[in-house]
Amino acid sequence: MILIRVLLYNALLVGACSYAWLRGRTDERITAATCLVATVASFALVTQLRFAELEVGVLAVDLAALGVFVGVALRSERFWPLWVSGLQLTSSVTHLLKLVEPNLMPFAYSAAEAVWSYPILIILAIGTWRVKRYQQLPSAAAG
Repeated sequence: MILIRVLLYNALLVGACSYAWLRGRTDERITAATCLVATVASFALVTQLRFAELEVGVLAVDLAALGVFVGVALRSERFWPLWVSGLQLTSSVTHLLKLVEPNLMPFAYSAAEAVWSYPILIILAIGTWRVKRYQQLPSAAAG
């Protein structure tokens, strides 16, 4: 079951990020690069205890990704980066949950931390798909 989840996530990650890089604009490319770097960094920084205690390295990665996503949302003319930022905030707050409840089961902590990555990638792909439509709008051409 874990292998299927890993394969599904990696396929979604590579697919959405590649699509964003090839068809997207700056917002989509920054978000895609952040997703890729954050995934690799989180994997590298998970401790041997695997979410039995607060994952400080993963928390740092999540906060850095949140900062990038909020930065994209603040400068973007599009709405989708706000959704990505909100979902990343939810993921980041999961670490606070572990601080408040140290006995939180590692599986619950890990699942609550990772589950938001899937919709973030889906939103990135949809936002990229809508780039062409957005560029065709009269207000986009004027500004």
